[in-house]
Amino acid sequence: MSRKKGGGLGETIKTVVYAFLIAIVIRTFAYEPFRIPSGSMIPTLLVGDYLFVSKFSYGYSRFSFPMGIIPFSGRVLGDVPKRGDVVVFKEPNDTSVDFIKRVVGLPGDRIQVIDGILNVNGEPVRRERTEDFVQREAGGSVLRLTQYQETLPNGVVHPILEIHGDTYFLDNTREFRVPEGHYFMMGDNRDSSQDSRATVGFVPAENLVGRAEFVFFSHDGSAAIWQVWKWPFAIRWDRFFHSID
Repeated sequence: MSRKKGGGLGETIKTVVYAFLIAIVIRTFAYEPFRIPSGSMIPTLLVGDYLFVSKFSYGYSRFSFPMGIIPFSGRVLGDVPKRGDVVVFKEPNDTSVDFIKRVVGLPGDRIQVIDGILNVNGEPVRRERTEDFVQREAGGSVLRLTQYQETLPNGVVHPILEIHGDTYFLDNTREFRVPEGHYFMMGDNRDSSQDSRATVGFVPAENLVGRAEFVFFSHDGSAAIWQVWKWPFAIRWDRFFHSID
């Protein structure tokens, strides 16, 4: 009887270990979950969104592995990001921090913002006013935010916010020349994003973690973990399996 119990415990331990190893492999080479902690990508991504990032989209670097346990330089087995991709990357000045932004500048590009308009290689991108973005706060208040549709040079169309008009901080910048092997990132919430226009700077290809694919869960933060009766109303059901463009 004792041998049977021991065997049962051993099988349980092996199952747990195998499950853990499989999860690590999937997280390293296939998909990694990521939570949106700030509003820098509103309206594309909302605070409280949980999404999957494809690790194989751009290949692998040392940042693909947990805690960078396999140190090597550069990237292997990967493609390059396209303009308009929404990307998770390691902050160049502090690689312990993950950021998520949109790629607007490729190696060799000249990037500048003039009166709120993104300019790529000396040409302003098309920006069209759309209906206001309605943001519902956890406390019940409703904000109406100025929203545009931006069309990047390769045809990628996505929404942006200009909450404070076109004369706010970072709405007028110098011209940036993107170095080889680097990318220029911006948040879709243009007046509330620390990105390549400021402290983040150019992002090395090595720092890319993966491409954001789809939202698998989302909540608005109005229910604490112990307020079970509020959970159904705090969950944004309409964002489940929402693709990220």
